[in-house]
Amino acid sequence: MNFLASKAQLRASLLRWSLFLVPLIVLLGFLGGQMGSPQTAWFAGLAKPAIYPPPAAFGIVWSILYVLIGFALALVVSAWGAAGRGVAIVVFAAHFIGNLAWTAVFFGMQDITGALIVLGYTLVTLVAVIAAFWRVRRSAALLLLPYLAWVAFATLLNYQFLALNPDGGGSGSTEAVERVRL
Repeated sequence: MNFLASKAQLRASLLRWSLFLVPLIVLLGFLGGQMGSPQTAWFAGLAKPAIYPPPAAFGIVWSILYVLIGFALALVVSAWGAAGRGVAIVVFAAHFIGNLAWTAVFFGMQDITGALIVLGYTLVTLVAVIAAFWRVRRSAALLLLPYLAWVAFATLLNYQFLALNPDGGGSGSTEAVERVRL
């Protein structure tokens, strides 16, 4: 059976998807953020780049970005029958794994180089997501542009952390080690 949905039905679908996906993306972002913390002796001991913003900025920016990401995804998911919708959703899922992995790699594993690689993956796949979203709903792609700017900034910031801390901030261990020579 082929039929076109009314504008009211399309709005209702977008509303339902938004009410589900926006909180889900915010929750996943929050849970990803729990995989590590800047409140460690390792991070406190790192040399900070001049462009490092105040720590409170990260929570504010990511909260806003996760709402935009969730709404952009809802726009795409609710576009029933749109060409490329399924591909856009799969590309987004592959991308978002990188987004969520960064905190675990940088803060959890204390691996600045690995985190830079994760951000490179996140940046490249985000460009692919924007292109895929553009084919489905241009407004969804446009909502991701602030996110692209922030990921590009985060990549630069991560690179500067690596440049200032080429040894990765030490051994990664915060416990004192006593070496005994026999």
